[in-house]
Amino acid sequence: MFANANARVVAGALAGLIYVLLCYALMTQAKDSAWSVVFVLTPMLVGIMMACWRAGYRVLACGSAMALLALAGQAFTEPGTPMTWLYLAQDIGIHLFLALGFASTLRPGRKALITLVAEKIHRQFTPAMAAYTRQLTGLWVIYFMGMALLSAAIYALAAFDTWALYANLISPLSVAVVFVAEYVVRYRVHPEFERASLSEAIQSYMNSGKSAASQDPSA
Repeated sequence: MFANANARVVAGALAGLIYVLLCYALMTQAKDSAWSVVFVLTPMLVGIMMACWRAGYRVLACGSAMALLALAGQAFTEPGTPMTWLYLAQDIGIHLFLALGFASTLRPGRKALITLVAEKIHRQFTPAMAAYTRQLTGLWVIYFMGMALLSAAIYALAAFDTWALYANLISPLSVAVVFVAEYVVRYRVHPEFERASLSEAIQSYMNSGKSAASQDPSA
């Protein structure tokens, strides 16, 4: 089972790497092409649409589908919006979407997203672990908000190719760095916590969206 899970994680990582490299190439070599925008934004919009539909957020799912159709329609006509602005909107939108998703689980009476993830991994889940994972969820909210602000600042102050390098390569790598760094620091600061592998954590994160949504279906 773990071998299959690790294989899926590796395959997903390779697919993601290929995608971001293609996005970077399109943004720097064909940044004014409307079809480049369609290629870059489609995976995000399809992912949001599927996640929202599964979680019961049908209005958001339909909104994502309409946005995708609008992008495709614009590609057949004369673009009315500067393409680079759409790339910026995608990057900031992803970070704000993630920040909102994490923050929504910090409301009173709800379990923090990372608390839900950790409960699925650990056989013994202590009050100290619950407090730590709630704080960690808040830190991820701050991280995603910070990355959105940094994206806007780089776009405004630097060349577009520099921003494209940040958005497609540096930003995804920073998520991996923070994820691994937290894993290392956690067991140095809290050696009493039951250990779990990185692959288990990643799998639990991937399956956590529906559990988080089920806490408050009317959200």
